Amino acid sequence: MYLTDFHTHTHCSPDGSASLAEMAAAAGEAGLSEICMTDHCDLLDLEGNFTPSFSWGPLETEFAGRPDITGLVIRFGIELGEAPEDFTAAKKIADHPSLDFVIGSQHNLSRKAGGADYYFTKYATKDQCYRDLDDYFIQLYLLAEAGCFDVLGHILYPLRYMRRRDRQDVNFNRYRDQLAAIFRAVISKGKGIEVNTDRGRSVEEWRPLLRLYRDLGGEIITVGSDAHQPNHVGLGVFDAYCLLEREKFRYVAAYENHTPQFHPVYK
Repeated sequence: MYLTDFHTHTHCSPDGSASLAEMAAAAGEAGLSEICMTDHCDLLDLEGNFTPSFSWGPLETEFAGRPDITGLVIRFGIELGEAPEDFTAAKKIADHPSLDFVIGSQHNLSRKAGGADYYFTKYATKDQCYRDLDDYFIQLYLLAEAGCFDVLGHILYPLRYMRRRDRQDVNFNRYRDQLAAIFRAVISKGKGIEVNTDRGRSVEEWRPLLRLYRDLGGEIITVGSDAHQPNHVGLGVFDAYCLLEREKFRYVAAYENHTPQFHPVYK
C-alpha cells in the first residue's frame, strides 16, 4: 500500500519542533511511501495581526537538506492560512516556483470578527461557537472560490477546540448547504480536500463530509496527519485510507508540481 502523509510541519513552523530529516526518518520508520513538508505561511498571526510578507529562505534551506531515504519520496509544500485577508498576497505565495503542493487553511477568525486563532479562543457557550462558525464558513467559501491552493485543509479545524477541548455540543449540521457550496467550488476548479487525522485523533468524524463531497462528484483527496513532531508522523493515515475505502473512494492523491498523482486506496 502506498501510504502518504501530506501534512507535516518542521521547526520552520512556529509550532514545529523537529527538522525535516527527523520527520522523514519517522516517516520511513512508519512505513510511509511519500510525505510532504507543509510548514505554516499564515496571513494572520496567532493574535490576528496581518502578516502578508513571507521569508522562503528557512524553508528552502530545510528542504535542500532533506535526507535520501530508500523508498520514501519527500515533497515541498506549504500550509497557506487566511488567504481571504489578501488574495493578491496569497496567490503570489502559492505561485512560488519551488512548491509541489499548497494546503489552503483557515485557522483564524476574520479580522472583522477579531482575527484570533480558534486555538486561543475559550468556548464557553454553544452560541459563541456558532457565531464563530458562521464567520468560518464565510471565509472558507471565499477561499474555495479563490482557489489559491491545491487542497482545502482540515475543514474540521474549529471543532478541535469547540468540541474536543471545550466540550461544547456543536457540529456542522446546520452548515450543510454552505459545505455543499464550498465543495462545488473546489470541484469546479479541479482542486481537492484533505482528510486531516489530527495526529490520529480525528478519522471517523470525516465520514459525513466525505459522503457529501463524493455525492457532489468530488474525487481528489489527500491524507495528512498534521504532525508537528516526529512521533506524530503518519498517525491515523492507515485508518483514513480504510475510511476512504469504505466510503467508496478509489484513490488518494499525492502532489508533484501542483499535479495530483493518484494511488489506490487499497492495494
